[in-house]
Amino acid sequence: MTSSPSEPTGLRERKKARTRAAIQRHALRLFHEQGYSATTVDQIAAAAEISPSTFFRYFPTKEATVLYDPFDPVLIEAALAQPPELSPIDALRATMDFIREQIPADAWEDERQRQMLVFREPELRTAVLDKFAEGIDLLAAYAARRTGRQADDFETRNWAGALVGVVMAAFVGAAADPDADPLVVVDRAVAHLEAGLPL
Repeated sequence: MTSSPSEPTGLRERKKARTRAAIQRHALRLFHEQGYSATTVDQIAAAAEISPSTFFRYFPTKEATVLYDPFDPVLIEAALAQPPELSPIDALRATMDFIREQIPADAWEDERQRQMLVFREPELRTAVLDKFAEGIDLLAAYAARRTGRQADDFETRNWAGALVGVVMAAFVGAAADPDADPLVVVDRAVAHLEAGLPL
């Protein structure tokens, strides 16, 4: 799985991304078929036709195969490319429509299964709490670039925290629905936040 020193960096990164995606895809399939707790790293590696040592070069733990979100950077970059007159939330909502059109249906089904698994498995739900801070940092940096504010402004981080909060609450509520669409869930959560969270 190592790359030649003469291999272009862009090609190496694409190969690494494909390998990481393949490992995650096999892991999610096995979790669905035999349960998260019953699935081992050795089984995931065998399904992906790699060695366990190669697995650990891409994911430090079994749970990392579920917590890794390949779409976050895609979503943020697409949102940053939206017209500047849109608010940060409007840009995110427009991006969700764009992403839905651009990402193949099978890739979104894999993502839906991943997100639902996170909120159904108790040990994964505990682990995802550690991702809250990362999500706030990511969204605060996004909002800062859209608005010209500082990413560490109180208001910017508060906005990012509120957005993470409503999305997480929506996912927890949707975890019991096997047909839930993550993009629809996120859009509803974001729209409710934009409306001022009326009750």
